Amino acid sequence: MVFVQILVSLFLYVNCLMIYTFLKKEMFREETRYILFAQTLLVDSAFMVLSDVLLIGGHYQYVIHTIPCLIICTAVAVMSVCTPLTLVAMCLERYVAICMPLRHADISTSRTRFQGLLIIWSISSIIPLFTLVAYLAVTPSGALLSYTVCSVELMLRKDWQAQARAIILQFLFVLMIIIIIFVYIKIMTAARAASSENKKSKGLRTVILHAFQLFLCVMQFLTPYIEMPFWKVDVMVFVNVRYSNFIVFIIAPHCLSPLIYGLRDEKFFLVLRHHAMCGLDSLLLVLLSQSKIRPK
Repeated sequence: MVFVQILVSLFLYVNCLMIYTFLKKEMFREETRYILFAQTLLVDSAFMVLSDVLLIGGHYQYVIHTIPCLIICTAVAVMSVCTPLTLVAMCLERYVAICMPLRHADISTSRTRFQGLLIIWSISSIIPLFTLVAYLAVTPSGALLSYTVCSVELMLRKDWQAQARAIILQFLFVLMIIIIIFVYIKIMTAARAASSENKKSKGLRTVILHAFQLFLCVMQFLTPYIEMPFWKVDVMVFVNVRYSNFIVFIIAPHCLSPLIYGLRDEKFFLVLRHHAMCGLDSLLLVLLSQSKIRPK
């Protein structure tokens, strides 16, 4: 548990530093890819905090009221779907920027950004709202006034609920994979000119990294089905499997965004380094420049 808290604190610090960097520069707030990147940072940070709260509550068997538990679980479910959809939107933005550079400015406007974010959040809410409504439909009203150890599995009381949720998630996952494969093929076959080779290669690497991150994000949907068989065998094995799944399929994919965009993007990395070093890099550059022009 201590190791998990150290990891969560470290990644939250990095995410908060990047969010601060995004907010401090106006040029980042006006570009679509940085706006989508900031959304992934905000969503991933909130998702990690709430998931960590659920993990701690389950570890210490802390009971809370059912209604706040349902709100937390629904929020976690919305954010777990929002991150993969945002990754797909980032891939589509790279496709437009590389394959349709002349139309990129016309397509990437404040209006289309707002519409895109609205679509992402609307689709992200479909499955959690369906799960919540299905839970309320099969649960006696008196059960909502009880106290329980909060977990996402609480909302899947019937087998048909879990099966319906799995079918919708599988359909959504296949659709996202098709979009990413389409984007990859289009970028790979576009821009044959030598001047665009570097940009095309970087765009392909970004799409591949997003595809890997999407795979890890989608794997978190399967963790309840991986964990439940161990619950019936041995409780300690179940706890160890849940910790492993939390680190590999929840912490890891939601911390790849800083590595993919924050550190690989030259403009963002320079500003990030400046804030991370509290402006000492600028002071060093000034001292070096003064030492070079100082007469010997």
